[in-house]
Amino acid sequence: MSERESNLAVDVTIRDAGTAVLSLGGELDMETAPLLEGSLGEQLRDGRAHVVLDLTGLEFMDSSGLNVLIRAVHKARGVGGDVYLAAPTSAVRRILEITGVTTTIPPHSGVEEALAAAGGAR
Repeated sequence: MSERESNLAVDVTIRDAGTAVLSLGGELDMETAPLLEGSLGEQLRDGRAHVVLDLTGLEFMDSSGLNVLIRAVHKARGVGGDVYLAAPTSAVRRILEITGVTTTIPPHSGVEEALAAAGGAR
């Protein structure tokens, strides 16, 4: 049986020594959550404690994805950083709002606004 191709794309852009932007595309669910968790962990291990998640291309997210976000926030804050959400689609924003995640990780209108928040948090 062949392994199904991942429905999640994670593109990483390093902004500076302490900040990375991860642009997500596709679906963040039980099958793809480990891919994002690995990418987030790699950024933290490499000293980039401020991570912006560009959600412009994320079409779907389930509870597995929410759990990855919440764990990432705790890990980033534990090392003096944070996770910033940028431009969630309406479907993803609805999940974030319904579950109350927006109170912990408020979404920003775009990547530049999230980067400004990350820069101001230092």
